[in-house]
Amino acid sequence: QASRDQQKWGSENWADAPRGPQDTGTSALRWAITAMHDTTRRLGRVRASDRAQAFAVIGEAVWWVTIVDATLVRHYPDVYDAALEWLTEVERQATETTFAGLRFVRNRMGYHADHADFIQPCRDDAAGRDAPITEWTWRSLPEPAVATLPPRGQEWELSRYQAYQDVLADHTVGETFGRTADFHDLVVRTAQAAGAAERAEEHTAERQSHHDLVRRLL
Repeated sequence: QASRDQQKWGSENWADAPRGPQDTGTSALRWAITAMHDTTRRLGRVRASDRAQAFAVIGEAVWWVTIVDATLVRHYPDVYDAALEWLTEVERQATETTFAGLRFVRNRMGYHADHADFIQPCRDDAAGRDAPITEWTWRSLPEPAVATLPPRGQEWELSRYQAYQDVLADHTVGETFGRTADFHDLVVRTAQAAGAAERAEEHTAERQSHHDLVRRLL
């Protein structure tokens, strides 16, 4: 049910839906959320009939989402882990596997494979035109050749490939980026809540310190 709801949201509301807080409080978080908003807006507005542009926008979205994720992990590892803990085990597995699958796409799209090798456009037969790109699906892919990579590199590449096959292949673009955007929003809200709690604690400590000083003076 959750996947169908995400797909429906992606096809109907992607261009206009708010995707998270605007005031992040720190430069890294502000940069990350702004990049994510820009990406989702492009996904919702590109014309499906312009295949080259549509493929390019999906490629940009893959790049930005994985870079945003790496930024959040690097600058807010504790907050990132705290956000993961809010998810159910099934949600957490789907989220982490989705990011791993997108990293596989990022590393291969445009280098080892063409955009069209990853994306399956689809038609809206009722409307007689191409369906929105958020309803396009990720193609199932053969296992990549990794013989030239060192053993550790082979392990990473094959694990990311398997992640792609598990949660991206045959699923819609809208479902994929809906999941990543929802999680990044959760990271931002978790960071803001932690910041608010820290400021409240500091304010309480300052008041107590002032109170103790007055008592000593008296």
